[in-house]
Amino acid sequence: MKILSAEEAKRITDKVLSYSKADECTVQINGRRTGNVRYARNSISTAGLVEDVQLAVSVAFGKKSGIATINEFDDKSLEKVVRRAEELARLAPENPEFMAAVDKQDYKASATFAAKTAAIDPDYRAEVAAYSIEACKKNKLTAAGFFTDSANFETVANSKGVFGHQAATGLDFTLTVRTDDGRGSGWVKRSATDAGQFNAREATDIAIEKALRSVDAKALEPGRYTVILEPAATSELIGFMLGNWDARSADEGRSFLAKKGGGNRLGEKLFDQQVNLWADPWDKDVAVMPWDNNSLLARQREDIIKDGKVAALQYSRYWAQKMGKVARGAPGNIIMAGTNKSTAELIANTKKGILVTRTWYIRLVDPQSVLLTGLTRDGTFYIEDGKIKYPIKNFRFNESPVTMLNNIEEIGKPVVIGGDEVPFTMLIPPMKVRDFNFTSLSAAV
Repeated sequence: MKILSAEEAKRITDKVLSYSKADECTVQINGRRTGNVRYARNSISTAGLVEDVQLAVSVAFGKKSGIATINEFDDKSLEKVVRRAEELARLAPENPEFMAAVDKQDYKASATFAAKTAAIDPDYRAEVAAYSIEACKKNKLTAAGFFTDSANFETVANSKGVFGHQAATGLDFTLTVRTDDGRGSGWVKRSATDAGQFNAREATDIAIEKALRSVDAKALEPGRYTVILEPAATSELIGFMLGNWDARSADEGRSFLAKKGGGNRLGEKLFDQQVNLWADPWDKDVAVMPWDNNSLLARQREDIIKDGKVAALQYSRYWAQKMGKVARGAPGNIIMAGTNKSTAELIANTKKGILVTRTWYIRLVDPQSVLLTGLTRDGTFYIEDGKIKYPIKNFRFNESPVTMLNNIEEIGKPVVIGGDEVPFTMLIPPMKVRDFNFTSLSAAV
């Protein structure tokens, strides 16, 4: 797949816009090349490369809208997809919450593209798999991993003068390592925009070490414990909370951010003083597109939680207009402040506690408190006097990230977490948390 230049993409969007007879028209082009290699039982099972470019046209007549997509780019096909979108719009009922297309936006480019990642080829993917497999064989372990890389571009334009175009790259790697008898398991995850920041050997060695150390796990009584949660263990929990960080659900009484008697809790201190979260599309480690794909609003750097206080809520364009507020598009990334402390240093500062590698199979129990349930997995260890003493059997937990972020004792150095498991690209630290609620034992390794 060829990544279109801004000039090439604009020629296409200008042509599509010229075909439209609707009151307004929005065009989005997405092109993606995704490569992958998957392996299990120390053997590659699948490998492939998928390329596709799609164009979506959204039009409106008054408050009636329609959308159509196509992956053909000759003039006849482009006109055909516009006509199809217009037909659908004329058939559609009026949307009482319809918002007209956004006015021209100022999109400041962000560093989402890395040439090293775009250059990844089958040999590179094979080397990632080969190291994991060979290292596991040497240690009489079994590897199951998945490596995927992508290079893509996005273009947005509308009949009010909006135009944005940018290329991006990314990679994700997950690896589960098991002992041959199935009694020990280790896991690791890595995400990056730039392949120069990814080291397959370093990641694999961590999973191997955890698998070897987790054999002969002992049962610990369920209860409330001080825990050290690695970034992969907290990302989904915090992701659940931030996935519903919008003013409307709070104003309508449907979230923990709702205030008794009406309104929301913007400005209230709901978390520990150490908690600082923000979104920044231009962050060098987790750069994202400078626009929100749904609203096409330009993203900006904004505090979400500042010194434990709710600093901003997401306002859709409709809800912002209704409430007299400024509309805010969805953030593409979440960054949490940390320190330079490693996970090892957090362990060394712990008298008694539990190290959690990963949380898994998480489900929402109560939206009003963001109470979640899930399991630990792939490396859970008991800490005593600043050292990992022995592996322990996994737990089921019932815990709210709101409570978790109120019980922080110590924070480590943030790392990048991405992929399908979390709703945002995240830069998030390991953290030591008191009174984490483990409710029962789990038979999973």
